[in-house]
Amino acid sequence: MQREILFDLKSPYRHNFQIIGYRFGAGAPQAAIVGSLRGDEIQQQYIGSQVVKNLAELERAGRLAPRGEILVIPTANHFSMNVSKRFWAMDNTDINRMFPGYDKGETTQRIAAALFDIVKNYPLGIQLSSFYLQGDLIPHIRVIDTGYQDLAQAREFGLPYVLLRAPTAFDTALLNYNWQIFGTRAYSLYSGDTEEINECAARQAWQAILRFLHRNELINYETHDGYVSRVIKEEDFHHLTSRRGGILRRHRFAGDYVDARELLAEIIDPYDGSVLDEVHAPVRGEIFFSHQRPLVSQNTLIYRLVQYS
Repeated sequence: MQREILFDLKSPYRHNFQIIGYRFGAGAPQAAIVGSLRGDEIQQQYIGSQVVKNLAELERAGRLAPRGEILVIPTANHFSMNVSKRFWAMDNTDINRMFPGYDKGETTQRIAAALFDIVKNYPLGIQLSSFYLQGDLIPHIRVIDTGYQDLAQAREFGLPYVLLRAPTAFDTALLNYNWQIFGTRAYSLYSGDTEEINECAARQAWQAILRFLHRNELINYETHDGYVSRVIKEEDFHHLTSRRGGILRRHRFAGDYVDARELLAEIIDPYDGSVLDEVHAPVRGEIFFSHQRPLVSQNTLIYRLVQYS
């Protein structure tokens, strides 16, 4: 393992901002793994650190393939994490909306440019991503439909789902999108948590990464085959929103299989405890996402449901 400062930016207030990378193996670049780009992505940085730990153990045991190099960057935004901010603390901009970056632009543009210049030449790219809503989420692989994606390879992670997402204009500044445009087979791994560490989901995520690296002959890490991933699209979801605001009492959670018309949650009046509304499953299926916060407003997304026949 080689620890390396990949990018160093002077700071007027604290120590220099640095992006630290860990290189494993030798030879041509093969796979790059990028962890947290936002300051609240604690789960993602934790997963990245465990990938580093496991690869270091495999390297000491002589179980890295000789065919190339693996690069792991656990975080590219520890400044925001140190001050408990999701986005860049100085101007509230999002590094993951700045790719491919601009080396003479604003700070986050320059960070994105430096990071992208480091990882763009790797044939395989894995980003540890977080969902924009707080809640329970089934760990899955997300691929942007650029025309360059490889869904068969995405299933090699062995996670329950591969979500193929049609890009919008807003998505063209994402790392995943630009990775694909520049020739990398890029995959975003969503582990289900952000600000808190979910040990079970984190272990499932880093084992999926090791499984993927093994199946691509970069490491020797035999394990169980995982899931036979189901490929889904955004239009396959049933979105269930709250018709009233109040206290959310959930009866079913992400990963639960439910029947049509089954009671999933209730909205409780915060003053007298009466039931203001009930949320029922419209179809038989599996809960893909479940809202987590106890208070909900009207028209809040509570569940995303994948239909099963």
